Amino acid sequence: MADNAASGYERTEDKTDYIEIVMDSGNSIVIRLRPDKAPLTVANFQKLVSENFYDGLIFHRIISGFMIQGGDPDGTGMGGSKDAIKGEFRQNGVDNDLPHKRGAVSMARTNDPNSASSQFFICHASSSFLDGLYAAFGAVVAGMEEVDRIAALRTGFQDRPVEPPVMTRVRFVRPVAGEGE
Repeated sequence: MADNAASGYERTEDKTDYIEIVMDSGNSIVIRLRPDKAPLTVANFQKLVSENFYDGLIFHRIISGFMIQGGDPDGTGMGGSKDAIKGEFRQNGVDNDLPHKRGAVSMARTNDPNSASSQFFICHASSSFLDGLYAAFGAVVAGMEEVDRIAALRTGFQDRPVEPPVMTRVRFVRPVAGEGE
């Protein structure tokens, strides 16, 4: 499989605010991180990307018309990275007004507001009921059609995809001058 970046972006070894999720379909999702709204969350996500943490993990929970969720090393929805971070959202005392609109990227967590670690979700549809309750930290800037493809996959018990889509490589990219975001 080619190791080219998504159209309008180029791979870089430098830490950037743009992340490409290369899927086993060969398609990519590019997200732009927002450290101005969720600096701890973005720093944690960048750290995990730089460690290749997400490479080979799946989107383990899919609810079409709501979201796709991944980032659990166990693939069960119960696991995470070794570190938990403060939830950067309004209900937890953080001024983060990023909306959970279609394409928003946000941290998954338990009922503990400071339990986010590595699991994240991408909103397939606007979900304003999550605003102020979960830490949105970026948005899809390219590849929303891949999110749509994943959201349409057949699921079974507990919204688990019958054939889980794999994030083959998650890496830093940057916009190509005049082409990207």
